[in-house]
Amino acid sequence: MAPARETDLYPPIKAFLEGQGYEVKSEIAGADVVAMRDEDPDPVIVEMKRNMNLTLVQQGVARQAVTDWVYLAVPAFRGRKALAGHVALCRRLGLGFVTVRARDGFVEVHCDPAPYAPRQSKPRKGRLLREFQRRVGDPNQGGSGGVKLVTAYRQDALRCAAFLAENGPCRGAQVARSTAVPRATEIMRDDHYGWFERVERGVYALTPAGQEGLGTFPVPETPLPETAAEAPAEPS
Repeated sequence: MAPARETDLYPPIKAFLEGQGYEVKSEIAGADVVAMRDEDPDPVIVEMKRNMNLTLVQQGVARQAVTDWVYLAVPAFRGRKALAGHVALCRRLGLGFVTVRARDGFVEVHCDPAPYAPRQSKPRKGRLLREFQRRVGDPNQGGSGGVKLVTAYRQDALRCAAFLAENGPCRGAQVARSTAVPRATEIMRDDHYGWFERVERGVYALTPAGQEGLGTFPVPETPLPETAAEAPAEPS
């Protein structure tokens, strides 16, 4: 059960900080909680809200003009994904993040304020760049949700499907040469969309689902040779 009021967060947070040797006072110069101890010249500031929201984040960022030691505090909640997202946001902004458990006032520090130096993921960056380079045109609508997207992999599958629709069952090597899709055989064999069926060793045909796919998604133009030589994107 979440605290009924924002002020319900204060006693547990005050007790937690006092347990670490801080003198704690509330509502100082607009800050919800301010804590000081003799050996530390910089104050600790805690901003509290009943839930994580943009207003709380903005308050925390504003307090960084006073001290590097700024924490955001909210009631404890369920949902690992949401918690991970909040912690990641706070780390990126150099803020600390704590939660308070309603039933017993347990205070948990999920991250402390610290300078943030984001590390790029080379594999993820590589996947993004490959997808951008391989995708033909701009077949999707930005901001789309809950719809099937046209990825570079799907475009390759569409080229294979269109060739089979026109020429009937063919060997994978022939499809690869004619469509400029180097891994046509692998795409048809893996059959992520249910569009292809193997009629004999190395020979594939189009399924009714494949015919439907051709009516649902636009078939892209065959890419230039140097583009076609690259590895296809992941299926999606």
